[in-house]
Amino acid sequence: MVTGVGLVTPVGTDAVSSWNAIIKGACGVRSVIFPELANIPCTVGATVNTDELDLKAQRVLSSARAQDARFMAMAMIAADEAISDAGFKSSNFEPTRAGVAIGSGIGSAVEEVTTAMEQTSKSLRKLSPFFVPRLLLNLAAGHVSIAHNLQGPNHACSTACATGAHAIGDASRFIEYGDADIMVAGGSEATMNALSFAGFSRLKALSNQPNPRLASRPFDKDRDGFVMGEGAGIVVLEELEHAKKRGAVIYGEIGGYGLSADAHHITSPSSDGRGAIGSMRLALKNASMNAEDIDYVNAHATSTPIGDAIEARAIHSIFGGNKRQVAVSSTKGAIGHLLGAAGSVEAILTLLSVKYGIVPPTLNLFESDLPADVSQGLHFVANDSQERKLRSAISNSFGFGGTNASLLFKRFH
Repeated sequence: MVTGVGLVTPVGTDAVSSWNAIIKGACGVRSVIFPELANIPCTVGATVNTDELDLKAQRVLSSARAQDARFMAMAMIAADEAISDAGFKSSNFEPTRAGVAIGSGIGSAVEEVTTAMEQTSKSLRKLSPFFVPRLLLNLAAGHVSIAHNLQGPNHACSTACATGAHAIGDASRFIEYGDADIMVAGGSEATMNALSFAGFSRLKALSNQPNPRLASRPFDKDRDGFVMGEGAGIVVLEELEHAKKRGAVIYGEIGGYGLSADAHHITSPSSDGRGAIGSMRLALKNASMNAEDIDYVNAHATSTPIGDAIEARAIHSIFGGNKRQVAVSSTKGAIGHLLGAAGSVEAILTLLSVKYGIVPPTLNLFESDLPADVSQGLHFVANDSQERKLRSAISNSFGFGGTNASLLFKRFH
C-alpha cells in the first residue's frame, strides 16, 4: 500500500503544488543557457525553483548536511514530505522493519567532478573531504535512513531513466518477501549542468526548440528530442495490515510490477517494442489482471521521434482492443524528462490520477503522426486534463541499456 507521497518537480517543491500545477496545464520548462558552451543547440531545461528548494533544505537538512549534493537534498526533502504525509513517528513503527530504496541515474556526479577538478588544480586542500560521499548514488538512501532511523533494507539501484520505477518496484517486493513492513522508495536526479547538456546534445537526444513552452511535446508530429529536467519522487510503501493497524490513509495499491530488457541497443529501443510489451505484460501477470482492467497508461514517452512511436504501438498492442479506450498521456510535456527521478515522479502522478479520477494532459500534443489504428485505438489526452473514473493504471519507465519497468496501481477499496 502507498501511504505517503513526496515530490520535488520543476512545477512545485511538494506533492500538492506539483499535482495541481500539472492537472492545470502548467509547464516547468525554462530557458537554460551555459555561457561556457554557447554552441549547444539545446537552450531549454526543466529546472526546480532553487529559492524554494533552498528554503526547504534549510528546514529538512541539518547543518552538517546542508552542503550535500543537490540530488541528495531533493531526495531528503521529498522523503521528509512522504514520511510526514504517511504520519510516521518514532513511536508507531519498528526501525528494523523500515527500510529505504532510493536510486539515481547520474545524481550530481558530473557537476561534482568538474567542480572538484577546478578546485584541485589550485590546491588539494581546496577539495572538500566530502567529495567522494557526494558522488555516491546510494548516499541519498543513506541520508534518509540516518535522518529517520530506518534500519531495515537499504537499497539504491541505478538503471538510468527507469531507476525511480525500479526502486519502488523493488521496495514493494522487500515488503512482499517479508524483509520489511515499511519502505521509503523512489528516485532523485540533479544533473543540470553544461557538460551533461553537451553530452546529451552529442547523442542528438535533446530538443532544439528554442521556445521553452513548446519544447517537450510527446507523441506530437513535431517532437524533436527530450527536455532534460531534475527532481525527486518518494513514496512510503507499507504492508496492508501494518497500515490498517495504525489507521493510515491509503492512496492506493501497487498491484503489479514488471521489468524486462530489450537486449537490443544501448540507447535505442527495439523497433518491435518487445521490451515495453514485456514489462507491461509482466506487470499485468504479477497483478493477476487482464488488459481490460487497465484504464490509463502514463507513458514513458520522452518526446523523441523514435521512442514515442515505438511505445505507442507497444501500448496499443496490449490495450488497443479494450472496449473502453485506454487513456494515454505523458506528463513529460509539463516537467520534461527527470532521468533517474522520472519513474518515481510519474508513478506518483499515476497513483494520484487513480485516486482522484483525473488524467493529466500531454502538453503540446497538437497533431499526432502515429498510425491511424494506434491513434484511434487509444485515447490520447492532449493539453487539458480529463476527469475519468480510473480503477487501475500503469506507469512505464524505460532507460538506456534497454532496461524497462512498469508499475501497476490499483484503487484501494
